[in-house]
Amino acid sequence: MIDAEEPVVASVRKEESMEAFVEETPAIVDATKKRKSNASVAIDKFDWDAFESGTEYGVSREEVEQQYSQTLSTVIENEVVEGTVVAISKREVLVNIGYKSEGIIAISEFRYNPELAVGDKVEVYVENAEDKKGQLILSHKKARSFRSWDRVNEAFDKDEIVKGYIKCRTKGGMIVDVFGIEAFLPGSQIDVKPIRDYDIFVNKTMEFKIVKINHEFRNVVVSHKALIEAELEAQKADIIGKLEKGQVLEGTVKNITSYGVFIDLGGVDGLIHITDLSWGRINHPEEVVKLDEKINVVILDFDDTKKRIALGLKQLTAHPWDNLDANLNVGDKVKGKVVVLADYGAFIEIQPGVEGLIHVSEMSWSSHLRSAQDFLKVGDEVEACILTLDREERKMSLGIKQLKADPWATIVEKYPAGSKHSAIVRNFTNFGVFVELEEGVDGLVHISDLSWTKKVKHPSEFTSIGETLEVVVLEIDQENRRLSLGHKQLEENPWDVFETIFTVGSVHEGTITAFNEKGATVALEYGIEGFAPAKALTKEDGSVAKAEEKLDFKVIEFNKSNKKIVLSHSRIAEDVKKEAEVKENKEKAAEVESTQKAVKKIKANIEKTTLGDISELAALKDSMEKSSK
Repeated sequence: MIDAEEPVVASVRKEESMEAFVEETPAIVDATKKRKSNASVAIDKFDWDAFESGTEYGVSREEVEQQYSQTLSTVIENEVVEGTVVAISKREVLVNIGYKSEGIIAISEFRYNPELAVGDKVEVYVENAEDKKGQLILSHKKARSFRSWDRVNEAFDKDEIVKGYIKCRTKGGMIVDVFGIEAFLPGSQIDVKPIRDYDIFVNKTMEFKIVKINHEFRNVVVSHKALIEAELEAQKADIIGKLEKGQVLEGTVKNITSYGVFIDLGGVDGLIHITDLSWGRINHPEEVVKLDEKINVVILDFDDTKKRIALGLKQLTAHPWDNLDANLNVGDKVKGKVVVLADYGAFIEIQPGVEGLIHVSEMSWSSHLRSAQDFLKVGDEVEACILTLDREERKMSLGIKQLKADPWATIVEKYPAGSKHSAIVRNFTNFGVFVELEEGVDGLVHISDLSWTKKVKHPSEFTSIGETLEVVVLEIDQENRRLSLGHKQLEENPWDVFETIFTVGSVHEGTITAFNEKGATVALEYGIEGFAPAKALTKEDGSVAKAEEKLDFKVIEFNKSNKKIVLSHSRIAEDVKKEAEVKENKEKAAEVESTQKAVKKIKANIEKTTLGDISELAALKDSMEKSSK
């Protein structure tokens, strides 16, 4: 049987358990004081004798106890039940589950739901129906965790929108508390716009959509972006349906790249290419716009299928060519800055958006090949002359060499034929050397005019680029701007002298310097060379001459115009042998001739022959026979 004082004690315990909570909750202080006052009055007026006899209310104690028990809910520990929030303080939440006392839960368990209010229904887990102090112990966190996996799967299956509390950052995204489960929110799924600061989302409660569940590892992936994409698609379709070329809209700079700027037009993105940002040249879009800046743009083009929108910013202002001074004409001088440099020329900006090209051929009167980098660099301030001007095509060509006098106008007076000058070697070709007498005045020294004596196969054997070369003017072609120059003409032609020294048949000592298929090159005195055919290199003993060998050579051909001397070592021995044979033949011929004369003489006197004469003839015959033997 229950003690008669138990209802009062239970009520007192209930009041005591709330005292600590009430002390920090001003909102419910008055209600608590009122309850205490009523309880105190009720105790003072309570008829204990009648209660003891069970006749105060005309009912027995058993009946009262039964009625009291029916007003309380049956609480089973370790179960999840639904309760009502009756009070909220800075640190705790008071929840009524219909038991004889309310349960107190730390407010940190409700941080995922900052909108919690008195009267809200919440699920709680009964940890202990009554602790040592008679307090009902509840947990909202455990209740959520107990049913969280079922609720997550249910929300995923029904495509429901759920609330989650962003706890912290992690690699690649955020950790979100959804129904007590830690779900992953990828950085790309936070918003449709690029996120530059993830920390601003920490400790915030947002709505999400569950997009993926891994049952094996119990992983959950959520997305906030998915909630707004459907709405954005509808907005995009509406915006694109109203787009017109030439329409001006306000947008926000969403992203900046090296090739252009992406603009948010209110759910639809458009691109301003870097060439459409400014009439002038820019190196990077950041020179014109900044992130999150609101700007007006004009629609240049759009694609209904791919939903790509091309935007322009510079088109909102007049073209700079329209503001170009109307008095500018060909021949006028202008000033500008080098903005682009290429091998073929330089682009000069004379005012923002108005550029002219100085071709490399218009940078110097020089005609030999050079690069624009040899004359200018980006950022240089230059003065130039307008060569052509087409306002309709918005093109202009400029020149800087025209600011100087053309050196070819007075070329005949300054560089007459026969005059001697110092020149700088600028370029080589297989047929000669290009030299520069002064800027704009170039000339060619043909390879045959480099040396009187040395055979030059390539100009690099004779001189080097950048060296100074003394030249003489041979011929002037003012109309075609050509100068024919010579170097060997600075000296007299030594071949006039060589003609008297290296006569055909003369013998000279020479050194074999090189061999080729046809013969060998022979170095002779006075620094000149001759050529000996292969068959002319056989020595008297039958061996062939070798390189660096010194031998006597006979001149067998001399050609002054072609500066050619043909030599032979074999011819020396051959000529000696021929001379000996000729001498011997001459002696034999003289002996035969004297014999023939004697015979003629005898025949002339034969008619006068006597016996004595016959004896003489016989003796003469014997003598002739011996001679012939």
